[in-house]
Amino acid sequence: MIIHNLGENNSLMNKFTAEIRDVNIQKDSMRFRRNIERIGEILSYEMSKSLCFEKSEVSTPLGTKKMDLPTDKLVLCSILRAGLPLHQGLLNYFDGAENAFISAYRHHEGNEDEFEVIVNYFAAPSLQGKTLVLIDPMLATGRTLENVLKSLKDYGTPAQIHIVSVIGAEEGVEYVSGIFPENTQLWISAIDPELNARGYIVPGIGDAGDLAYGEKL
Repeated sequence: MIIHNLGENNSLMNKFTAEIRDVNIQKDSMRFRRNIERIGEILSYEMSKSLCFEKSEVSTPLGTKKMDLPTDKLVLCSILRAGLPLHQGLLNYFDGAENAFISAYRHHEGNEDEFEVIVNYFAAPSLQGKTLVLIDPMLATGRTLENVLKSLKDYGTPAQIHIVSVIGAEEGVEYVSGIFPENTQLWISAIDPELNARGYIVPGIGDAGDLAYGEKL
């Protein structure tokens, strides 16, 4: 897997990433969602540089201009619910993309640390020959993306897969690298060193879904 860790270079994105980590700023859920969205926009811009382009003639009021324009048929696939603000960030830039949504969540039996990932809803167009963008803000253990990959098989084979995340753990990134095709590209704003006993990224941000939309039962 090709890894693009954009947090390794100084940019305005570091400010947005710092704010979603900050326990005081996290109290403002609207700002949290907007920062996730803005990170998605920056990751989209960087990812766009890797897409396929062809020359196209554009008519202006005073003439014509040949420009290189992207040709990939994109499908943006968001993992509910935490992926929604990040999905919107990508959709702001890839406004002509098709969209897919999958529900994948952790089930802790008896509130134990061990968990399984359950997928019970998936709505998607055909993926055959298209560029699939998997949107998961927190790449922790990598098991959610593994289950999503298994669920995609009935929808066709993408020509290319990109994964867009906000924060990942080294362990999860390594795990995903071993199960996705070698030419898969990961676009991420930061990679943290470890997971805690319950599989949350440390230092991370906490539960992205709860921070964006409120705590769940």
